[in-house]
Amino acid sequence: MTERREVRVVQGGPILVEGPVRIELPDGSIVESDRFMVAICTCRRSKSYPLCDTSHRKVSRSGKRPG
Repeated sequence: MTERREVRVVQGGPILVEGPVRIELPDGSIVESDRFMVAICTCRRSKSYPLCDTSHRKVSRSGKRPG
């Protein structure tokens, strides 16, 4: 039986997955992380996609940058 992992969807943010994880991308490349909790980007703004770098925080829902 496969071990169950906790997955949490954050509204307006990433998907949090209990690590370590191995992510296979559509092009067949693999991204691995040994962290205890991994944030997977859902907005595709991350410079380290598929891992989240909090880029989703830089643009509000109206599309305007804060400040």
